[in-house]
Amino acid sequence: QVQLVESGGELVQPGGSLRLSCAASGRTSSPYAMAWFRQVPGKEREFVAAINWNGGVTTYADSVNGRFTVSRDNVNHVKNTLFLQMNNLKLEDTAVYYCAVDRDRPWLAGRSASSYGYWGQGTQVTVSS
Repeated sequence: QVQLVESGGELVQPGGSLRLSCAASGRTSSPYAMAWFRQVPGKEREFVAAINWNGGVTTYADSVNGRFTVSRDNVNHVKNTLFLQMNNLKLEDTAVYYCAVDRDRPWLAGRSASSYGYWGQGTQVTVSS
């Protein structure tokens, strides 16, 4: 089992920045890919960004490419914290942001929610003036 806890969500004005974190614990000794998704009420969960096990591959949704940056730490070759740096935030970025882990395909940075078997509880990001 892998446990994920997101943090860093808050109210921010349009054009502002936020940095989200996701701490992984449990069975984290084997390599795994990680990703961020987001969801607003009444809509399906949407892919935001993903990173493979060693940080060598990243993918982004078109809507955030160039504004968001996904990264992960490297502590003794065990990368167990995921980050999402969000710049130039827009009203449409308002959502609950979820962290996810894919242990089956660690070499990929996949976009499909069905590839990720572990999920956090989410952190609310609200962009409003």
